[in-house]
Amino acid sequence: MKIAVIDNEKIIVKNVEDIKLNSRKGAIVKVLGCGLCGSDIVKFVHKISKDGTVLGHEIVAEIVDINSDTDFKVGDEIVTSHHIPCGECVYCKHGNVSMCEHFKSTNIRPGGFSEYVYLSEEHLKNVAHLKPENLSDIEASFYEPLGCIVRAVKRASLLQGDKALVVGLGSIGILTAQALKAYGYDVLGCDLLKERIELLKSFGIDACDVRELDYDYKADGIFMTSGADKAIGTALKYVRNGGKILVFSSTPSDLSAYPNNEIYYRELTIMGSYSPAPVDLKDSLALLKDGKVKVKGISTVYNLDDIQNAFDDTMTNKIMKAYIKVTN
Repeated sequence: MKIAVIDNEKIIVKNVEDIKLNSRKGAIVKVLGCGLCGSDIVKFVHKISKDGTVLGHEIVAEIVDINSDTDFKVGDEIVTSHHIPCGECVYCKHGNVSMCEHFKSTNIRPGGFSEYVYLSEEHLKNVAHLKPENLSDIEASFYEPLGCIVRAVKRASLLQGDKALVVGLGSIGILTAQALKAYGYDVLGCDLLKERIELLKSFGIDACDVRELDYDYKADGIFMTSGADKAIGTALKYVRNGGKILVFSSTPSDLSAYPNNEIYYRELTIMGSYSPAPVDLKDSLALLKDGKVKVKGISTVYNLDDIQNAFDDTMTNKIMKAYIKVTN
């Protein structure tokens, strides 16, 4: 089978022996396609993942072999996530599922940029779902990233009708704005790139150039989905006193100081959100299936053999998001 692995400064495709289920519980799935996540880019660029690592986790797949107590069967097309919280540790009990050690240790093997993947029984029972018939493979691949966003929206705990400003309209920002609208908030998105502003408008959500934001505009919640350092200043400028800033991005600089006095005197709440719990993923799939979050026009399709180009084009902002078509 083909796999795409990190090899020093590049991603290469090579052939390895097919994986087998043997006596294990779980399933072998044929990966139909896999979205390229921003976290994959970070792991590659900053050498967080070792050479030989197969990245990718936003998969749509078909079951080809299974030994499971679930109702899944050979031939089923599914979506799945890669991490599963234990539900019992101090992190899970406090709602910080991304920090759960079991969550971090679970994964799909070898990774989504592979022709075949092993899913454990735990994955099948907790984070795998049948692909809705009304969704294309590309649309369904947004199941996991949208699940991350659903959790972020829930963590912010805004009130119905509150103003929410999304700073940065990459793929995550576009999804975040739509999810916020679906949950009943008054949403505005901002970015520097006209085409991204127009894309959000095409989904029926107000958007503008960040440089043209009304100075007096104030939001109850800021969703920082831009990875630019300047996004921090934008968030602080447009959050109301007593408001919330939800950080859903990493920035190039790990700033040595945080705005202590702004947080203190203005009674701001600053929080982060990273990955979803199983319930968030279930809600994500419903949003996609019901058409409350649309993803048409976000992804550009690449074949597995062209995966290096997908990484390059994403990193240079030639495209918004890549979808790697793995098998037919």
